[in-house]
Amino acid sequence: MMFEPIARKSASTEVFDQITARVLGGDLAAGEALPSERRLAEAFGVSRPAVREAIQKLAQAGLVEVRQGDATSVRDFRQHGGPELLSQLLVRGGEPDFAVVRSVLEARRMIGVQVARLAATRATDESGAVLRAAVDHLASDSDPVAQQVAALAFWERVVDTADSIAFRLIFNSLRNAYEPTMTAMAAVMVAEVGRTDLYRGLAEAISAHDDELAAQTASTLLDLGTAAVTAVIDALQHDSEKDT
Repeated sequence: MMFEPIARKSASTEVFDQITARVLGGDLAAGEALPSERRLAEAFGVSRPAVREAIQKLAQAGLVEVRQGDATSVRDFRQHGGPELLSQLLVRGGEPDFAVVRSVLEARRMIGVQVARLAATRATDESGAVLRAAVDHLASDSDPVAQQVAALAFWERVVDTADSIAFRLIFNSLRNAYEPTMTAMAAVMVAEVGRTDLYRGLAEAISAHDDELAAQTASTLLDLGTAAVTAVIDALQHDSEKDT
């Protein structure tokens, strides 16, 4: 049996992750100046080039502002960050942020419906066959986690059919945020991913260029998962309020 070496995080990635967590968690407030490269290097026990690389990545993520000859300052990620931050916002300190979860559910539904509508206007015979094959794959597995994987693959094909780079990049961010939660969400999301009939209906509506039916079917499908997750969130928040 062959094994692959375990990749270790680079020093710059560790610095990036720690500063990101403190910015998103509010420990570093918008407008606050970061320590100098030298002081950060000493605090993290890494080289200054590693700190410099991390700062560059933080600037690209919209988390800090670098001004030549001036201190690097924290930016308001709500105004300058991108959807790639969602995966870090969903779980902080080992606990889910329910407000972020609700926000992701809202975005997922709205974007999914519009992607399905657009896909119906751009479907081809080839994309229709790919969508049907994706549904067949989903229907072939009864494991809840495997079903979620197959459902994501189906939606990836829908996004491909829509042929929109903007929707594709947004989908990538939402998928990356969701994938780490699939095992924990398996019992809940079966309400959605177990409805092969709706996935098949959506594939057929897209293939038939029926954008209204595609949007309606996507809405019905995504609402199932939204309702199931929302019910769990409401119950958890209720229990938490009782405990306090």
